Amino acid sequence: MPMIEAADGTRLHVKDWGEGRPVVLIHGWPLNADSWEYQALPLARAGFRVVAYDRRGFGRSEQPFTGYDYDTMADDLAAVIDGLSLRDAAIFGFSMGGGEVARYMSRHDGKGVRQAGLISSVVPYMKKSHDNPDGVDPSVFEQMKEGLQKDRPGFLQDFFKGFYGMGTDAGGVSDGILKWSWMMAMMASPKATIDCVDAFGTTEFRPDLAAFDVPTLVVHGTGDQTVPIDPSGRAAAQGIAGAELREYDGAPHGLTATHAEQLTDDMLRFLRG
Repeated sequence: MPMIEAADGTRLHVKDWGEGRPVVLIHGWPLNADSWEYQALPLARAGFRVVAYDRRGFGRSEQPFTGYDYDTMADDLAAVIDGLSLRDAAIFGFSMGGGEVARYMSRHDGKGVRQAGLISSVVPYMKKSHDNPDGVDPSVFEQMKEGLQKDRPGFLQDFFKGFYGMGTDAGGVSDGILKWSWMMAMMASPKATIDCVDAFGTTEFRPDLAAFDVPTLVVHGTGDQTVPIDPSGRAAAQGIAGAELREYDGAPHGLTATHAEQLTDDMLRFLRG
């Protein structure tokens, strides 16, 4: 698999599967590109060139001490798109990865992009404020960082139970997927893991929404307790001209696994539409 060098010299691990029109998959926190397994394989088999990369600090990419802000991470996405000469691409961001999509569309004018997708995404604004009353209280993000600094392995084990909606009617995954997700998370730099909480928890993407001038698919679960749907999926669909919103009834945050087949079908329909 190729390594792409970002603007600051950080090397990013890239998976490049199949042939056809490119589809770029940007993973969520605190995972890596492997977390797209249930979409990447069928998309490649369906005739698309599927590119999925590990965010800086995560997976097999290099782990610099700094650079975990969305301007830098959008520049990393630009390096992948330019480095592989991708054109006419669709870019999908899951969870935190939606922020890279939004910032790329504004900071890089959506260069090379024909379609965009936000899956369980943090866009447009996670933090609760006077003008975002449905957002997440800032204390939640502080507690996350405290838990990560005190006992990162233990914190992440508990985190994935809610991530996948364990014990809920529309959620739940195998013990194997829980362990696999934890293993991916433990590959990441602890500094990157903590810094990215600030990035996705406090970055304002509402000004970026106007830059979405391509067909955009928004998918979100109504049972998402990690990134609640009102300040994210519903707000994004309302703020992006012509966006298509698909709500999965009761689905948790990690619907790439819990609703893998449904999501893949929706992505393929969108890509071919």
